[in-house]
Amino acid sequence: MGQMENPVRYSVITEKNPREIVMLRGSGCRFLRCRFCDYHLDSSRDQAANDRINKEALSHVTGQYHSLEVINSGSFLELSEETMAEIERVCLEKHITQLRFEIHWMYREHVKKWREHFAEKGITVKIKMGVETFDDAFRREVFDKGMEGVTPQDAAKVADEVCLLFGVTGQTAQSMRYDIETGLRYFERICINIMVENTSQIQPDPQVIKMFVDNFYEMYKNDPRVDILLENTDFGVGGKRDE
Repeated sequence: MGQMENPVRYSVITEKNPREIVMLRGSGCRFLRCRFCDYHLDSSRDQAANDRINKEALSHVTGQYHSLEVINSGSFLELSEETMAEIERVCLEKHITQLRFEIHWMYREHVKKWREHFAEKGITVKIKMGVETFDDAFRREVFDKGMEGVTPQDAAKVADEVCLLFGVTGQTAQSMRYDIETGLRYFERICINIMVENTSQIQPDPQVIKMFVDNFYEMYKNDPRVDILLENTDFGVGGKRDE
């Protein structure tokens, strides 16, 4: 995603699990090792500025689907207390009953507390985790994801949904098939992200992307449990806002 001046921070997803989505800004990813990611650039240590940006984004939420997805660089636990309180306020005011957050594996011990906190308000929390692949060696040696030895069963104890990353040199049709089938076996939903060019050290491999499109895109593009982002702005957030 990377750093962008005045990006779009609110959108509506009308197909496959309809929901509203906001891209908020926090203090920044505390892991910072993923070799494919520059999304961490969308962050600031100025919490007051972050809170203003986040409040503006959340002000657009209508509650039309009673479902809201919150994304930010890193994990939702890197959002300020003020922003978390605003998320809760908006959810209650707009009758949001399902709230989706993203986390890194490193925060797994905190999930139960937040599920319970929102459940008390009548809001079901869904946790989305970027595993990128279920090939432990590839995830460690290529992506440096910080999930050494984590099995699908381990991740499923924490997350309801997972993100997969395809389009990187070394991936094959067989490995992508394994990741998709494993994700659908253990999780409610999967989100397939196709690698795009950014400022990180890993760049997209056109041949692997073509392999995905030729072998899997038509098969899964209408699957209600599978989101596919050929571009990282396909959910409607992250691109440059029209002035």
